[in-house]
Amino acid sequence: MSLIIGLTGGIATGKTTISNLFIKHNIPVIDSDILARKVVEKNQPAYNKIIQEFGSDILLSSGDLNRKLLGEIIFNDDHKRKILNNIVHPEVRKATIEAIDIYQKLGYKVIVLDVPLLFESHFDELCDYTVVVYANESVQLDRLIKRDNLTMEEAMKRINTQMSLTEKVKLADFTIDNSNSLIETKAQFTKLMQKWK
Repeated sequence: MSLIIGLTGGIATGKTTISNLFIKHNIPVIDSDILARKVVEKNQPAYNKIIQEFGSDILLSSGDLNRKLLGEIIFNDDHKRKILNNIVHPEVRKATIEAIDIYQKLGYKVIVLDVPLLFESHFDELCDYTVVVYANESVQLDRLIKRDNLTMEEAMKRINTQMSLTEKVKLADFTIDNSNSLIETKAQFTKLMQKWK
């Protein structure tokens, strides 16, 4: 059996940095964001359910989902965000379990699940350990504004749609503080790897 590590963090806290460090160590990372994009492609079950729920106005002229419009809708409406999550999460979970199975058959000893909503969507149930990447609030806000070209208000709205970092840190088996330099972050990652060895 493989060791399953759940990796999560707040938006713009640097989870991708840690994900890339795992990949550099030849540890496969199952990225739920990539799976979430796949399960809503044309003619996939989740795609059809989203159109039923949100109407065909949610489509681009190509027939693909208008992700930007969908994002605006769900970041401004808790109820609609829950509806979308209830459509997408079960499909992502199914695809995640299939991917874990493939990597286990290939003989990988450690597999990482990169899931932004790890605790919220109960993906932590699939994991042996969880790692939360966090940054202090001002760093997180600054990174998000720069990364996604958002106003302060838009950035705060996105941060507030997720479980608070304080809560995630409490639930985590391990944490990585990514508020400072990459060198400091890498040092914490190395310590974790030594623990698991």
